[in-house]
Amino acid sequence: MKDLLAKLSKLNDKYSMFTTITADKDAGDSKFLFSAKDGLTSKDMETKCGSRILEGYRPVFDATAIAKMREAGGKLIGKTNMDEFGFGSFSTNSPFGVPKNPYDLERSCGGSSGGAACAASVIEYHVALGVSTGGSVCCPASFCGVYGLVPTYGRVSRYGVIDNGNSLDKVGLLSSCPFQIAKFLPIISGKDPKDPTSCCQPELEIKGKKIKSVAVPENALDGLSKDVRSGFNASLDTLRGMGIDVEMITMPSLKYAIPAYYIIETSEASTNLASYVGMRYGRQDGDLSLKFDDYFNYFRTEYFGDETKRRIILGTYARMAGLRDRYYSKSLRVRLHIISSYKEILKEHDAVLTPTMPFVSPRFDEISNMSPVESYSADRLTVPPNLTGMPHMSVPCGYDGNGMPMGMQIVTDHWQEDRLLTFAKEWGAVFDVRRPEVPL
Repeated sequence: MKDLLAKLSKLNDKYSMFTTITADKDAGDSKFLFSAKDGLTSKDMETKCGSRILEGYRPVFDATAIAKMREAGGKLIGKTNMDEFGFGSFSTNSPFGVPKNPYDLERSCGGSSGGAACAASVIEYHVALGVSTGGSVCCPASFCGVYGLVPTYGRVSRYGVIDNGNSLDKVGLLSSCPFQIAKFLPIISGKDPKDPTSCCQPELEIKGKKIKSVAVPENALDGLSKDVRSGFNASLDTLRGMGIDVEMITMPSLKYAIPAYYIIETSEASTNLASYVGMRYGRQDGDLSLKFDDYFNYFRTEYFGDETKRRIILGTYARMAGLRDRYYSKSLRVRLHIISSYKEILKEHDAVLTPTMPFVSPRFDEISNMSPVESYSADRLTVPPNLTGMPHMSVPCGYDGNGMPMGMQIVTDHWQEDRLLTFAKEWGAVFDVRRPEVPL
């Protein structure tokens, strides 16, 4: 552990996976090392949430997930890089450098927990805390060839999460080892009076329940890259060889997930971001001689990134008088319809299975040529389970001709994390994960 802490800065110079690294290079009595996404507050480290507007913000409290990891004997080694406020699929919306994929430095780590997935990939047996809103754990897990678990909404306290969308945010785990995820999920889970949404959860039971049948929505396989389709089909054959029944189904409701999600997410995000005006948190270097509205407008124009401004505008529009019922309220009804669709399928099957992302990690030059709509559409497979609040997990399932990893995403019913953990362990025994070459 001491060797890692000593080499952490040098490693970060290559991959840009951390925005803040611990100044204490002594592991001391720590039982393990862990990292946390920069959207989780930490009282001994600057917390910027990927935004210039929060530079200098040093919280006076830990997020509950971080506090529980510390209580279990862990040492927080750094805060991982991310898209500003979690807005993005490629971690390119960060003003603090862009995390680079450990398999190819010209490609993205995914987003918005890109730095967390990179750390999980390059640091052996490392566990990273991430936050998922619409795919921010599973997307980077797929691109970086690691396991990424998103628990049921409410399983892990959201206290200390700098909110993107309140009804969507979930604290998750990323690691190259499924046993690490199984080890640490019980540690960060549980009821927390500081977060009422965590207080109605049933006890987390780890009994080794197996997944015996999966449903694969045929319409989710449209638009896949040739490599992802080939890798996913090979994985289905492996599942059958493991004795798991695979049934192809139709799930028409999936096509409504993206539009519903972006209405809900931007509406909630635009409300949450109203508190960032340069007077309470982070940067406070504006011209105080200005009138409030002028100061407010200047500060947000100067320190918010383009994607953040775009989502504030979209969310504010969707919540306007006369439009709220047309957009936001209708999207909430669509969410309930998608939940019902999953519930019906899960009456007959243990899980729903899809590829995690429709393509392997794109190059940065390809990302720069994407329109916002194309970028949003990349999340079409990760958004549905996030919208429902159901637990889901991305596991590595193949590699393309350039050695770039891809993942498949498995979704179970609410509170059924046990099945995901058991499946990940079994899958890890039959699938040979290729680790990137890392100069440690």
